[in-house]
Amino acid sequence: MALWFERAWIDNGWAKDVRIGVADGRIASIETGAPAEPGDERHRVALPGLCNVHSHGFQRGMAGLSERRSRPDDNFWSWREIMYRFLDRLTPEDVAAITAQAYAEMLETGFTRVGEFHYLHHDPAGDAYADRAAMAGAIAEAAAATGLGLTLLPVFYAHGNFGAASPSPGQRRFLNDIDGFSALLDASRAKLSGDANMGIAPHSLRAVTPDELAALLELSPTGPVHIHAAEQVKEVADCVAWSGARPVEWLLDHAGVDERWCLIHSTHLDANEVRRFAASGAVAGLCPITEGNLGDGIFPAVDYLADGGRFGVGTDSNILVDAAQELRALEYSQRLAQRARALLAGEDSPFVGANLFARAVQGGAQALGVAEGFAVGHAADIVSLDLDHVAFAGTDDATLLDRWIFTARAGAIDCVWRAGTKRVAAGRHVAGDAVAAAYRACVARILA
Repeated sequence: MALWFERAWIDNGWAKDVRIGVADGRIASIETGAPAEPGDERHRVALPGLCNVHSHGFQRGMAGLSERRSRPDDNFWSWREIMYRFLDRLTPEDVAAITAQAYAEMLETGFTRVGEFHYLHHDPAGDAYADRAAMAGAIAEAAAATGLGLTLLPVFYAHGNFGAASPSPGQRRFLNDIDGFSALLDASRAKLSGDANMGIAPHSLRAVTPDELAALLELSPTGPVHIHAAEQVKEVADCVAWSGARPVEWLLDHAGVDERWCLIHSTHLDANEVRRFAASGAVAGLCPITEGNLGDGIFPAVDYLADGGRFGVGTDSNILVDAAQELRALEYSQRLAQRARALLAGEDSPFVGANLFARAVQGGAQALGVAEGFAVGHAADIVSLDLDHVAFAGTDDATLLDRWIFTARAGAIDCVWRAGTKRVAAGRHVAGDAVAAAYRACVARILA
């Protein structure tokens, strides 16, 4: 199979008249300045698919259910209680149906792989299922049904707060000891197929002790390591009270943070943490839409990128799934904080959209442990833009990505191929109707 594009984003720039050969789900050849050949499928613009570095797929089912003010100090912690009540009702079959809807939406908006930060392991009583990885299997089922690439990140969660505090009843479905988690990793790995891969995710310094963190790293000496860090001001204050250090500071001092780590959110950093985090080679996993929805705060992206920091974007709570809107929200958060414009452009990349996209492609792939961009041997994860969309009227190469990220609404993405198979056509997931029907029936029953 061969796909031909008027232009394609290769090595962080546009190439013209690009013919991409695909075999066995991977890119077999790339020709630039090449004419289309008979039988080639022709499109206008090709982009590499983005990696979604942070998702809780099941939370798609509660989108819009937490927007009512319930108390004067509504914040992340009160939202978390609503989330705990919702997940108490979920079976593996429910998780598969809800997650499939989120994954179809990810593909429709330009994500081709997800890092699923998976912590809902046990039955409603908090006991392991007979199949210890039943919930991981539900996630793998959703990925297979939609075609989305999967990096499974089983979460270790043992405590309710710093200092090995007892967990709350709402956390009972998450909990493991090290031996149980080791068995869960083995069982989860057996659920994966194709080019799916797996890392580990110590939930946060609230939920693991230093000794447990060290044991987890021994269980998984290679591959991605993801952890929530410094999302909330209270979390930072509690960490200082426990250890004398801030969360990201503690991780940099004690955990050997390097290129295989992704620190999720990292919203509240001081200047020293920004500099050291950027120098570590780790990736900041930013979820601007969820961070805005939860009132988390604003990541110091301008300073972090100036210091050479790497980032990827994720959809976290999946309240709104849209790759371009995550990038747009990241830039707009900086504009609001600093009352200035075009802040996340680079010295060599003055157009914000192109700079954001290039960095998100690189950082996202690193965070999920996969190869980035278009190259022979890489997965054929391709997104095509429809230049007939009104947002692209009069566009040129320099502004094309700005127009997609900052001005387009639905319909800018035409097709998406994941591992060489077309999963989105004319802007819609090819199995979207069936996925949506299963999702509607599931959520209606849960909320009845």
